[in-house]
Amino acid sequence: MISVYILTYNEQVDIAECIESVIALSDDVIVIDSYSSDRTTEIASRYPVKIVQHEFESHGKQRTWMLKNIPTKHPWVYILEADERMTPELFAECVAVSQSKEAIGYYVAERVIFMGQWIRHSTQYPRYQMRLFEKGQVWFGDYGHTEREIYTGPVGFLKETYPHYTCGKGLSRWIEKHNRYSTDEAKETLYQLEQGGINWKKLFFGSTEVERRRALKDLSLRLPLRPLVRWFYMYFILGGILDGKAGFAWCTLQAFYEYLILLKVDELRETNLESPYPNSLKYPDPEEPANPLC
Repeated sequence: MISVYILTYNEQVDIAECIESVIALSDDVIVIDSYSSDRTTEIASRYPVKIVQHEFESHGKQRTWMLKNIPTKHPWVYILEADERMTPELFAECVAVSQSKEAIGYYVAERVIFMGQWIRHSTQYPRYQMRLFEKGQVWFGDYGHTEREIYTGPVGFLKETYPHYTCGKGLSRWIEKHNRYSTDEAKETLYQLEQGGINWKKLFFGSTEVERRRALKDLSLRLPLRPLVRWFYMYFILGGILDGKAGFAWCTLQAFYEYLILLKVDELRETNLESPYPNSLKYPDPEEPANPLC
């Protein structure tokens, strides 16, 4: 058995289906809510889950806080977002590998569901995220609008995948979220351009999809006409054209997102703001007080 964390904020549209996808599989489901102003916690309270409230600061800090402060029944945990679903096949594989002790954590690939269909090609599938791990062995730091995992032991990759309903709340919510995300990405972009570099070895010979994808992102930050390059890469090189109308819309929205980031990078440069992430991937000390980390 494994424990499951579900992260929420104003997820009344998705939370019921998310919980129902996992509640029959795990006997320890914990909802970490960031003081939602909608009916998220009301709906979640109808199910046999534990609900904990914690003010959201960032994705990395929220994850590290819950790992340090919220006890679980089982030593292995899975992180589930409200717009994602667990499947019986994925859960069975999670339980099996958690008993093998071959690794301290496992990456899981998402299947992006957009406009009612799986965007198979233009999403870089299989695109992996660290979701299953032994508690106390994996932590998280901030990177742009999201987070990156930090660990020191061996990790693996699962065969099963999870569906991710990226636009279940409508395009207006998607655009609103990515407007916020682009601000954090612009700050991280400035920092990476000033302090980071391109790891050519990992770009061409990285041992995992994660290493190659992250090296590719470091390269993309330095490319001219980045939004157009990304659209062409996703639509023609990755094969987004094969995803039909939904694929065209997905590629176009991602290119718009890149353009928004570039505009905000220029805005930050004009206002001479400093990047806020000089220590964004610092490994958190488990013995430190449970205050803002990383």
